[in-house]
Amino acid sequence: MTRIIAGQYGGRRIQTPKGDGTRPTSDRVREAMFSSLESELGGFDGLRVLDLFAGSGALGLEALSRGAKHAVFVEASSQAASVIARNIADLGAPGTVERSKAERWVEDDAADVFDLVFVDPPYALPTTEVARLVAGVLESAADTDTLFVVERATRDPFVWPDAFEGLRSKKYGETTLWFGRAAVRSLT
Repeated sequence: MTRIIAGQYGGRRIQTPKGDGTRPTSDRVREAMFSSLESELGGFDGLRVLDLFAGSGALGLEALSRGAKHAVFVEASSQAASVIARNIADLGAPGTVERSKAERWVEDDAADVFDLVFVDPPYALPTTEVARLVAGVLESAADTDTLFVVERATRDPFVWPDAFEGLRSKKYGETTLWFGRAAVRSLT
């Protein structure tokens, strides 16, 4: 089981999908990620969060625990989507589960604009596909203030699409977190 680290639901345990290939972000990496996000964002109050490839929903639930207003969890696996829905209900958290492939959801169903986007796909998904998906989220569900966090295997470095500015990356053993925003171009 995984636990929520801090905030309203801090210390509460959440269920994780069994045997469906999901790879929950470790408590250590989540704690470091949210410390960096706290520094970058100044807090989570009122944020709208998108958790793509949500798995157990641990990333979005952690943001909700720390004050985010609402989270959308996109997950293709029916088992994992059910686990996320149970976690949301057990916590009484303001979240919505979208059972869909992330790529399809971004193309067809993304209607809101999010302040924080987590992209934590299976490590086997090629980096070029992840970059294409991130660019699609920018076009359909984000703006220049949206902060993106991409989680990838350290051995498979992530390259931001042209429309993005990479802010920093942090390595934690086999996992690397990539933080970025849309690049703001001046019109001169």
